[in-house]
Amino acid sequence: MDFRDECEIEVVGGKGGDGLSSFRREKYVPKGGPDGGDGGDGGGVVLVATDRVSSLVRVGRKPRYSAPKGGPGGPRKRHGHRGEDLEIEVPVGTQVLDGERGHLLRDLVSDGERVVIAEGGKGGHGNAHFVTAVRQAPREAEPGAEGEVRKVRLELKLYADVGLVGLPNAGKSTLLSAVSAARPKIAGYPFTTLHPQVGIAEVGDYDTLVLADLPGLIEGAAEGHGLGHRFLKHVERCRVLLHLVDVSDGADTDPVEALEVIAAELLRYSPELARRPRLVVASKCEDDAAEERATELETGLATSVRRVSSHTGRGVKEVLAEARELVRESRD
Repeated sequence: MDFRDECEIEVVGGKGGDGLSSFRREKYVPKGGPDGGDGGDGGGVVLVATDRVSSLVRVGRKPRYSAPKGGPGGPRKRHGHRGEDLEIEVPVGTQVLDGERGHLLRDLVSDGERVVIAEGGKGGHGNAHFVTAVRQAPREAEPGAEGEVRKVRLELKLYADVGLVGLPNAGKSTLLSAVSAARPKIAGYPFTTLHPQVGIAEVGDYDTLVLADLPGLIEGAAEGHGLGHRFLKHVERCRVLLHLVDVSDGADTDPVEALEVIAAELLRYSPELARRPRLVVASKCEDDAAEERATELETGLATSVRRVSSHTGRGVKEVLAEARELVRESRD
């Protein structure tokens, strides 16, 4: 399925229904008066956050959304029907920004959260509305008002408990596929993952963690190099980071250098993000040579390094359990 985390759309509230100019014409009413009803209000355009969708691809396929208009007023002071709201489903984590000024209008952070981004126009008054003591037979009626027109930019920032970060081919996708039902593309070349993947991992008997496999970062990502800050933004929602470093014979970069590159990019993108709880994980640790490189990494950092192998299962449960505790602490 395609993934899309940004789009721009134009939204238009429904036009209000026109008021009616009408007079009673009944056989047994000798002096019929004005009885034109008011028009109904136009429908609004409403964004609804839902867990049922995970991408903006469907929303972005259509550049303009218009809500239904209100119905016209009727005789006998009948009120026109109100136009139905047009509801647009977006993923939880979608930020709504003004398309022209760029400021944040709403951050939709929970399932079912709603925001009206284009109000419908008010219905016009019928001539019955204008009756006064000195004007017994007004003929004027108001047209319905136009609905609000607005351009908005939608940006999705994924919600996950744990974000998997590291250089390309650090083993993030393999780990995610090993602990969840997610099936990200796995191959031996850079940037296999071209968009974030999310999976739910079971931890212990009764708990779960939502993990996000974020596309491989490279030096200069904070300035947009490689896949750039387009995907760094997804890290912002994660409470805990698992920083994977490839320590196998096939690693393209020295483990210490690989860790420093990503740590520097996180800091340049957001100092607050760089302070997020983070576990350093030596991935693909499956032989003595890899174990030695993991030890060198641990010595260079002067902090503990977790050893894991997604293929053999070594250390995976322990790392997830430790991440779960950090997530709990961050919630508290």
